[in-house]
Amino acid sequence: METSTEEVAEEAGGPARPATAAVDGADAAVVPAAPDPVPVPAPVAIRPASLSPSRAGDFMQCPLLYRFRVIDRLPEKPSEAATRGTLVHAVLERLFDAPAAERTAPRARALVPGQWDRLRESRPEVGELFADDPRGERLARWLTEAEQLVERWFTLEDPSRLEPAERELFVETELDSGLRLRGIIDRVDVAPTGEVRIVDYKTGKAPRPQYAEGALFQMKFYALVVWRLKKVVPRRLQLVYLGSGDVLTYDPVLADLERVERKLLALWEAIRLATETGDWRPRPTKLCGWCDHQEHCPEFGGTPPPYPLPVRAAESDGTEQGRMGPG
Repeated sequence: METSTEEVAEEAGGPARPATAAVDGADAAVVPAAPDPVPVPAPVAIRPASLSPSRAGDFMQCPLLYRFRVIDRLPEKPSEAATRGTLVHAVLERLFDAPAAERTAPRARALVPGQWDRLRESRPEVGELFADDPRGERLARWLTEAEQLVERWFTLEDPSRLEPAERELFVETELDSGLRLRGIIDRVDVAPTGEVRIVDYKTGKAPRPQYAEGALFQMKFYALVVWRLKKVVPRRLQLVYLGSGDVLTYDPVLADLERVERKLLALWEAIRLATETGDWRPRPTKLCGWCDHQEHCPEFGGTPPPYPLPVRAAESDGTEQGRMGPG
């Protein structure tokens, strides 16, 4: 259905412009004037209202990165590694649609092309990853790498003996403080005795032992949410690293979850303060080399966008003027 000049003008927020007649005579065609360009609305800044493991990790890594992603919502280009992870997760989720005896490595590999097509349909921007690959050679290698990660999973777990209670489970809860926690759990297994195991797939390599606690933070976050929702402490947290073929497990106790909750409350208070004051400081690390926002980062000579939220300064005696929390 074609769009009229009037409809375009109404979408632009103003009256339609009149048609302009040619001057060559009464029988000349009437040529409509070009409509005014439709203004592109600027992104609306939204105060943070909840916390996920990824966003918590962003703030701990670099407060300015958190601001760019949550407050400014600056666009980020898809990466081959992250997109491959999304593809592999989709394959492992879909494999459990098949009967247990048919959950084989060849079947999982066969799912990769179809899931890639679905991913491109739902997120057209990922197609840009291979825009400069006219012969498809790099894409073929990339898909082969995804297939290899899927195959390696069969050396770590036996899907024919698993019947997940949940896959790609969205969870959300609100703490007594009012802080909302949310996230998506890759897989939840429940034993006949009621014991709960939370499983997360990672397409990278397992961290060194000294960094294992950081890797488990996400899993303890999920365990806290499950405990708050179900009043059950998960029996086991399991990270499956397909990149290196390792499985990292941890059996939490209630004290672990209570410590995580206190850490999240302190983290949220820091986010609240930064939101109120507009003070988002960069924290340079080796990870800066992979950041999409270097042009806006002072550490690289850039300037952040104007802060889009009202800023409240501190009182002269050091106290804050009111509490304008992230929620």
